[in-house]
Amino acid sequence: MSNETFLVKTPWDARAFGVDTYELREISEESLEKIRTMRGHFTVKTDPLASKKLLHAYGFYYCDTLLEPHCSAERFVSYEHGSVTLSTDVGLDELLAICHGAFEHGRYHRDFHITKEMADVRYDNWLKDLYAAGNCFALLYDGEVAGFFGVNGSKIVLHALAGRFKGKGLAKYFWSSACRKLFSQDHQELTSSVSASNVSVLNLYASLGFRFRNPCDVYHLAHF
Repeated sequence: MSNETFLVKTPWDARAFGVDTYELREISEESLEKIRTMRGHFTVKTDPLASKKLLHAYGFYYCDTLLEPHCSAERFVSYEHGSVTLSTDVGLDELLAICHGAFEHGRYHRDFHITKEMADVRYDNWLKDLYAAGNCFALLYDGEVAGFFGVNGSKIVLHALAGRFKGKGLAKYFWSSACRKLFSQDHQELTSSVSASNVSVLNLYASLGFRFRNPCDVYHLAHF
């Protein structure tokens, strides 16, 4: 077994953490033995019903359970608000101010081997990459920047609202506007990924007609 078949480097995470980072694609005694003496940070995703005995034996620890929201154009429930618009003409710094510290439900914020500062940088870097690729747009309320929405094709990959716009029942209007934009680009289905612990976002997706599939447990291992 070569490293290329079961272990994949994740350089976007390495940029934030200052160590080599990897995703383990195969759970077996052989693969776990191969990484036992390697330095770095490792992620593995597995079926929630699968035994975790081998992972625990090699020091992996639970970090999160992810669900995949999905919605077809036919099932989409849209909400409209006259004050809500989208823009691609907003400076990166304004969006970074919203992004920084916004992802407390993220698995890296829940990993006790990763500092909050390192986890924040990881998401900041992700937003920078999306912005540079033209895959991010701002959510505006009466012309004021209220949040951002980052995508990769038909997949919604990163989104957040500024604190002052939370808890006011506005999220469904922002997300509706963003989803309408994506459906207008001839995508037949939208997908995303969300932590099972993030109940407010799960409820938000459900209100827009999304359903959920493909649960997976995420385990980490830190060899620093």
